[in-house]
Parts: sequence; structure tokens; C-alpha cells
Amino acid sequence: MTKTANRISQIAINVFLFAVSLSCIFPLIWMLYSSLKTSQEFDLNIMSLPSKPQFQNYIDAFEIGKMGTYFWNSAFVSLFTVIFTILFGFFTAYILARFKFPFRNVIYFMFLTGMLIPVHGLLIPIFVEFKALGLLDKRITLIFPYVAFNLSMAIFLFENFIKTVPIDVEEAACIDGSSSTNTVFRIVLPLCMPVISTSIILFFLGAWNEFPFALVLIKSAELRTLPIGLTNFNGQYTANYTQMLAAMVIVVLPVVVVYLAFAKKVMQGMTAGAVKG
Repeated sequence: MTKTANRISQIAINVFLFAVSLSCIFPLIWMLYSSLKTSQEFDLNIMSLPSKPQFQNYIDAFEIGKMGTYFWNSAFVSLFTVIFTILFGFFTAYILARFKFPFRNVIYFMFLTGMLIPVHGLLIPIFVEFKALGLLDKRITLIFPYVAFNLSMAIFLFENFIKTVPIDVEEAACIDGSSSTNTVFRIVLPLCMPVISTSIILFFLGAWNEFPFALVLIKSAELRTLPIGLTNFNGQYTANYTQMLAAMVIVVLPVVVVYLAFAKKVMQGMTAGAVKG
């Protein structure tokens, strides 16, 4: 009876997990096949499959909705946000993890405090500061706040992971004649790949999907990012839903690709340094 009950319980759990997974995946599937429908088909039945898949919505999204321009802007901002955040976060974390100096704990605590700040509460002060510095409405405008607000998390992840890397590895490299710079770049940095993979996903998603700062700090149509570009498909009284769904597929696709490329390292990077043996 016990084995039967355990088997039934396991089946029930598997069915529940399958239902939950399906509920998460179905919206993406619905968005994908609905983007291949005409407006008339979508208005008649939003759940039905397209009678004849067509890609005119994607063509219109690029030509009329200017999704190509917005895609490039988002890719530019997200790429440099990830690169600068990882570089600054890694070097800062390495110094904090490997060197002892006055006020080290205070500095580390100040960086960690950055994760507690509601970033959008700083939107107006940043707007005023950027306006005074002449940094509004430029291609690099969004990179500054994105890097600044992600730096605390990057330092936290890298610092905890670097502590788990034995110092003996660096000492052995030094004995073999390796310079400090070469040791950091050729030995320590590659060992941090789990954290780097996690950081790429977290910071890329954050920059790719960010809306409020992109809305307030960027005014030129040619510099807008994808989240702002999606609002072009909403009129005052109507919305072109099929074109909007096609645009949403364009927005979601890079996110899925990046996640699948680095997903295996996510949990390893997030739990790095949590357990020490």
C-alpha cells in the first residue's frame, strides 16, 4: 500500500508540474501562432490557429513599426551594459575578495546596500543630473544607469565566487612566472564562468526589458529601445494586435536564445560560495 500511495503521489506531482509548465509555455506558443494570423482572423477568434500562416505582420513590424532600429538600439545598450557591468563587477569583487585594506567591509557593505535601493525612485534625480551634464537623449545615455544599478549584484556574485577559488592556484601561477594581470585574466576570470553566465542572463534581461528609464531619458525616435517601440502599435482608440504580437516575438526571441545558451550555469553561479567544504 505504501508503494502504491507513493506512486500515486509521484504521478500527481508530475501531472501538476506538467500543468504548471504548460501554463507558462502556452502564452509564448499562443503569441507565436497568433502573430501569423491576419487581423480579421484574430478578431474572429483569438485562440484559433491561423488558417494560412503569413509573415506580413513581421514585415510590417520592421518597415512600419521600425522594429529594426529599436532592435539595434536595445542590442547596443544591452551588450555594453553586460560587458561593462561584468568587467567593473569582477575587478571590484577581486580586490574586495583578495586584499585586506582599511574600510574594506564598509565599502563592501555600501555596494551591497545598492541592491536595496528602489532604482526607479531615483528616476527624477537622474533625469535632472543627466540634463545638467548634457547626457540626455544620446546613444550611451541608458548604459550609465543600467551599469550603476547592476553593479551591486555583480560584485556580490563575483566576490562570493572568487572566495571559493583557492589562493594556491594564483600562488602556483606566480611561482611559474605568471604576472598578476595574466593570472587574473587567464586563470581567475575563466574560473568565474558560472557567475559570468548568470550575470549575462540577469543583466541582459534587465537592460533588454527596461522601460521607465528608456522612456524618460530618451526622446529621439531613432534612439528608442524595443520596450518603447512596442507602444507604437497602440493607438488612442485601437491597436493592431497581430502586428504587436509579431513585434513581441521579435522582442522575446533574443531573450530565449540568451537564456538557453547560458541556462546550465545559472544555478551554479547563483549558489556559488553558499556552501564551503
